[in-house]
Amino acid sequence: MANKSKAKGNRFEKECCSVAEEYGFAAKRAWGSDGRSIGKSPEVDIVIEYSDGTNLGELDIQCKVRKSIAEYIIPPDDCDFTLLKQDRGEIYACIKYEELLKLILATFNDYEIGEKNWKYRKYPTKD
Repeated sequence: MANKSKAKGNRFEKECCSVAEEYGFAAKRAWGSDGRSIGKSPEVDIVIEYSDGTNLGELDIQCKVRKSIAEYIIPPDDCDFTLLKQDRGEIYACIKYEELLKLILATFNDYEIGEKNWKYRKYPTKD
């Protein structure tokens, strides 16, 4: 491995894919953290596939790992997520990754967010 920072990033990408797979999604890493290796933009690190029952969709994701994140960005324990905006800029949401995956499941499946023993229902894909 070229350096510790690159190795740390690779481990994080693998972890993100593994968590998505635990939730029933298909996830793949771009070789060398370069989305061009999978036909995407160079900034894409991983791709997560989901189904809405009739169509298969993809989420193109860039993964960033840092030693620490500013405290004001991390959602407080009593909040579901934090909204961020720079002056005259777009609004972004900071949400726990697993909560995001649950929201995707709830949107496209019969999963209810409050369920403890949720089950991901895979839909057949069209050939």
